[in-house]
Amino acid sequence: MRRRASACARRLTEVVAFSLFGAATVAGLFALGIILYYIISRGSGALSWEFLTTFPRKGMTAGGIYPALVGSFYLTAGAIVLALPLALGAAIFLVEYAREGPWVRAIRIGVNTLAGVPSIVFGLLGLALFVKALGIGVSVLSGSLTLGLLILPLLVRTAEEALRSVPRSFREGGLALGATRWRTIRTIVLPAALPGILTGIVLGLSRAIGETAPIMFTAAAFFTPRLPASPLDEVMALPYHIFVMATESPNAWRTKDLQYGAVLVLVGLVLVLNLGAILLRAHARRRKVW
Repeated sequence: MRRRASACARRLTEVVAFSLFGAATVAGLFALGIILYYIISRGSGALSWEFLTTFPRKGMTAGGIYPALVGSFYLTAGAIVLALPLALGAAIFLVEYAREGPWVRAIRIGVNTLAGVPSIVFGLLGLALFVKALGIGVSVLSGSLTLGLLILPLLVRTAEEALRSVPRSFREGGLALGATRWRTIRTIVLPAALPGILTGIVLGLSRAIGETAPIMFTAAAFFTPRLPASPLDEVMALPYHIFVMATESPNAWRTKDLQYGAVLVLVGLVLVLNLGAILLRAHARRRKVW
């Protein structure tokens, strides 16, 4: 009797837990659906080829978002180029060379802490360090460096996990064949961990492309009549462009369709990047790397 009562209690607990988890999932999907429906219904009317390929006109009450799209691409690409070598080097050191101890644990705690720092703090740091102290000024380079610092902890953590997922037998096999430690890492470990590293890169891109606070002090301009000619020029960016049109433009009431159109494009870019990360993860699992 006691066993049967205990089994019934466990079964009831399991049913309640799964019901709560299912309700939470449905609630999250429902909220996401409402947000997407609201954005799509209001922004789809503004979408056109002209909207994506022309400059803003008439005080940003007409025209398109082409310079903001290009600027966002410059900033996110620059952030990945600057942050990825540092992140990959740190991950290789932590996984392959460093011995477990207080210093390594302190480094991991620091990386995890940086991952939770609000983005506005990185924006102020970029303003103080890159714009003011180093004299780079408000530019693509300053914005890319700031976004690179922002996504660096994410890239370090994902690269570290990808390297740890590679079986130890891969390393032992390379060393047994006479390869040096670095050659084993470069020719065996890194290719095996590549899907996980690529997933981290895509997630870093999706994080960087949607940030406003880090670039509003370091890179973004209210409006520029041309695309940046060098990394030291100011640039328009899609998140800041939306912020300006919604809060600081004197004609904000006339640009509602343009605002929601730009939001729809930005959300679409983030969804596509996150879908890419999911597909890369699925590909990695099929190869039984993880």
